[in-house]
Amino acid sequence: MRIVLCYPVEERHLLQIQAAAPGCEVCNAGQEHIAEELLAADIFCGHAKVPVPWPQVVKQGRLQWIQSSAAGLDHCLTPEVIDSPIIVTSASGLFADQVAEQTFALLLGLLRSLPTFFRAQQKFDFTRRPTGDLHHKTVGIVGLGGNGTRIAEVLRPWKVRILATDMFTDEKPDCVDELWPADQLPQLLQACDIVIVCVPLNADTHHLLGAREFAQMKKGSVLINVARGPVVDEAALVAALQAGQLAGAGLDVTEIEPLPKESPLWTLPNVIITPHVGAQAKRRVDDSTDLICENLRRYLTGKSLLNKVDKRLGYPTPAARRGD
Repeated sequence: MRIVLCYPVEERHLLQIQAAAPGCEVCNAGQEHIAEELLAADIFCGHAKVPVPWPQVVKQGRLQWIQSSAAGLDHCLTPEVIDSPIIVTSASGLFADQVAEQTFALLLGLLRSLPTFFRAQQKFDFTRRPTGDLHHKTVGIVGLGGNGTRIAEVLRPWKVRILATDMFTDEKPDCVDELWPADQLPQLLQACDIVIVCVPLNADTHHLLGAREFAQMKKGSVLINVARGPVVDEAALVAALQAGQLAGAGLDVTEIEPLPKESPLWTLPNVIITPHVGAQAKRRVDDSTDLICENLRRYLTGKSLLNKVDKRLGYPTPAARRGD
């Protein structure tokens, strides 16, 4: 059995994977060789950021399992993969701590007017200006998966009311006040001062938030997107920001990455942009390898895999995240 890797491993990670899968061949393809090496893989672990021939891979019938090193699966869930018997598992929730920290950095930066003060600092201008508050606000989380749940847990002590929408509402965690079905998104938008987007990107969530949804949000509310850029209609977002319907937006992701230089988002005074760094972590490769090895051991012994993805939904169910 041949395991092909495509994430930034070191020699110690290769040895760790080899120990978890004795007798298997481990190939560290990297981004440079993944397109060719994937054709000869039984198991693929990683995240190809370059074009790969998924139709050809599926047609060959050799690849059995994809273990993504990312939570988002738009890099591999092509129609061919979805319709195939290939198993897909994700890194859902693995970097939830870091995504929560990034969310807070964007949110508090906007609420405490840091862009305004950064610009004043460059001019040696020590002038008090208005700021906003997080305490006592109503916060809406769109998508209560691994990242959304962790964000809610971190928010809980801030004396906020937390509402959430999700496809799965059977088990409401204590960290949220209300958990509503996904089709109640309009009610959430109307009720919240802050909206945090955490849903995966798929056919149902592409441009989930557009002109209609921004009109439904409270005037002066704040949007944070730590999901995927195309979940938000960027042109509609710019219009809502310019019109004052939204007070600000914190974006770790954009529709096109890198964000084109001509985008109005760069110069809007009420926007903070970070270049898709929400899941960056000092231990990212170590933690990814730990998950891969745990799932390799499970796979090779016939046990249930962690984070097995419902390919039609594009993400694992709550039970699948636990390996149930």
